[in-house]
Amino acid sequence: MATQVKRAYKYRFYPTDAQAAELSRTFGCVRKVYNLALQARTEAWTRQERINYNATSAMLTAWKKT
Repeated sequence: MATQVKRAYKYRFYPTDAQAAELSRTFGCVRKVYNLALQARTEAWTRQERINYNATSAMLTAWKKT
């Protein structure tokens, strides 16, 4: 029986100032959306409701407009 060898690679990324600013902005947006979704789900949980993926997706569409 043949065994497969799995390999892992590590890469180092040295962004330019413009790339670093764009990455920071992107990760800030991701954190904001995550916190908004967590807050909405937490509030729904206290009301003993559940928010599914489709409802969260609809909220995301509304958040994008703000």
